[in-house]
Amino acid sequence: MLCTLNDVLPRARKLHYAVTAFDFVGDFYARAILDVCEEKRAPVILSALPPDLEGRSLYYMTGIVRGVAKAYSIPIVLHLDHAEDFAVIKRAIEHGFTSVMFDGSHLPLTENIRVTREVSIYAHARGVAVEAELGFVAGNDMDGNDQGSGRLTDPKEVEEFVAKTEVDALAVSIGTAHGVYRSRPVLDLGRLAEIMAVTAVPLVLHGGSGTPEDQLGQAIEGGITKLNIYADMRLAMNSAAAKVATVVEKRQDELPDRVLAPFYQALREEAEKKLVLTRSLNRY
Repeated sequence: MLCTLNDVLPRARKLHYAVTAFDFVGDFYARAILDVCEEKRAPVILSALPPDLEGRSLYYMTGIVRGVAKAYSIPIVLHLDHAEDFAVIKRAIEHGFTSVMFDGSHLPLTENIRVTREVSIYAHARGVAVEAELGFVAGNDMDGNDQGSGRLTDPKEVEEFVAKTEVDALAVSIGTAHGVYRSRPVLDLGRLAEIMAVTAVPLVLHGGSGTPEDQLGQAIEGGITKLNIYADMRLAMNSAAAKVATVVEKRQDELPDRVLAPFYQALREEAEKKLVLTRSLNRY
């Protein structure tokens, strides 16, 4: 069942759980996530990053999700993650994404507000939900390059930002980072409480992979309603490579479904762990 962020996040905020957002890169990846979410009755957000949508990939990614959504009864959001180019956002909406994230975290506040508002007006007119980011979640980019230091969200800026942009969800920076951590993070839960006090908009936490589970649990209890996961899924899939090699050794021309089976199982197991962590089991 295809839906938007507005169909799943307000309910998550009210009931103190988070909807897990998994960045995906193809058919077996999406299937592993959707199958376990269906079995566990958990809503899910399938996110795609701009580099994974270049060329014909956009058609494959949207075709996969929009084609199979009718086979699942759980809410499924098809989400564009971390888009900085308005043209990319327009193209994603044109091809059927149900929610988009404009990432203006690198911009000055006034410019972030201006462009985010333009995105909101365009997307809302087409029934698409919008996520934005205030503050900056650093870490590593998709090429493994260091993005520099993060910038925590200033609670004093939140009310103005939400009012002027009319976004449907707000990604906040409270101490997480993208990619694999080099040291143990400490989330600023006091800052999260201050942000919650000034806005009713559902809050998003990027950089969920590798963050201590006890801290993530407190953040979800404190108001985080969308948790982004990618690095942990990549790590799980990579750990299955040895099993794949064992499968191939048994038969040189092994069938594709058997070659992919260890990857599928590793992704399923990791996805289920995240559903438990976000408290999203048996919500639908």
